Amino acid sequence: MMEQTGLYTQKEILDKARELAAMIAQTKEVDFYKRAELQIKHNERVQDLIDDLKKKQKQMVMFESMNKPELVSKVEAEYNQLHDELDSIPIVTEFKQSQVDVNDLLQMVTTVITNTVSERIVLDTGGNPLTGETGGGPEKKHKGGCCS
Repeated sequence: MMEQTGLYTQKEILDKARELAAMIAQTKEVDFYKRAELQIKHNERVQDLIDDLKKKQKQMVMFESMNKPELVSKVEAEYNQLHDELDSIPIVTEFKQSQVDVNDLLQMVTTVITNTVSERIVLDTGGNPLTGETGGGPEKKHKGGCCS
């Protein structure tokens, strides 16, 4: 039987997760994201383009449902042009990059947690850290050969 000392409750783990989330919320990546988002919300040209893009999306759906492929193509071209214009605005580019940066940070945290838990399981069961195989299973019997 494995010793069960110092086990954590789900509540304790979730409290630590909230603490970690609070730390992440105070990183330069998240700070930049919040500032970029604010600038975008207060940028009239960006907001107009976003509104126009939403209208074009609705038009495309409507024309598709009416089975009017030539109108769908026309509106799709207009949509792409608006999208390119939006993407050419520096604050939009910076905002999109900040989304990627925050996402990367969250992904790294997830990966570290996953790998560390897996490692602990392997080590705590007497497994092989090189192969990632857990221990504690029945001994493998070697058939034939010199040492059976």
